[in-house]
Amino acid sequence: MEVFTKGPALSGQVINKNVLQYAIGAKESFIAEVAPGEIFEVETELNIGGHLINSIDEKLTESDVTIPFVNPATGPISVRGAKPGDMLTINVIEVGVHGLGFTALWPGIGIFPDWVRREEFGIQNRNVVVENGVVHWSDTLKLEAKPMIGVIGVAPVAGSVLTIDNGTHGGNMDVQEVTNGNKLMMPVFQEGAYLHVGDVHALQGDAECNGMGAIEIRGHLRLQVSLSPAPRRLTWPRIETPTHICTVGCARPLDDALRIAFEEMVYWLEEDYGIAGPEAYMLLGQVAEARCTQMVNPKFTYICKFPKQYLPRR
Repeated sequence: MEVFTKGPALSGQVINKNVLQYAIGAKESFIAEVAPGEIFEVETELNIGGHLINSIDEKLTESDVTIPFVNPATGPISVRGAKPGDMLTINVIEVGVHGLGFTALWPGIGIFPDWVRREEFGIQNRNVVVENGVVHWSDTLKLEAKPMIGVIGVAPVAGSVLTIDNGTHGGNMDVQEVTNGNKLMMPVFQEGAYLHVGDVHALQGDAECNGMGAIEIRGHLRLQVSLSPAPRRLTWPRIETPTHICTVGCARPLDDALRIAFEEMVYWLEEDYGIAGPEAYMLLGQVAEARCTQMVNPKFTYICKFPKQYLPRR
């Protein structure tokens, strides 16, 4: 069992997972407040509930999972001073994981759903030990753990969005780049931002093809937030890594998600880096790195990545 690899906690504030939400919105009371610049920690629960996957041989049954009541998120967390028109930047210092992980096949969920007969392969789950940066798939197959945050978002401009879904507010994006050492940026729509986090994965393949396709696991996060005026054309979440700037789009069909991600990248290159829209569009045709991170949620997710080595100096 491991939580952090980079030493002891740096913050006195640990936001526990005693209060969980299945929708991201602005109607629930804040469970904690964090200040810009503060380093804090957040506990997250297993995507199907804390009472499950407590032994390596535990088998799931139909009654264990009720869609859409999955991906419980810890929150809402108030970001002091956040207001509409701001950009919230979340510095993901470290994603810690602990306990057993699992992945599963579930009829009706995945990229090959048999919507009529709901037969497929039936309910199957594989529980795994995750320790020392390794997912122990079997006695002979060991996978490198790459912890990430599946659900992270703020309250949308109106109403609430289920934690199984996603949108301009973030939510269940399932993007592997929301991980150690990277920054997630998103618009603020409500005072206090109403930050929610959950659905931590020890490992996830592109497309998250089998629905519960990641190694789902309990998490313990170390985060830091900051606020700044939102760029004029910031609409969807953005990510910055040491090597890339990244834009995200969520939609159905999949090609619309791709178009959103590329459109957002053109806006970012034009507004922040002074590359005219037509040139930015053509440049993306040469150096863009893009892929589907998940196509099993109500709306699919696509990421567009631009290598920093080709960016002009600001």
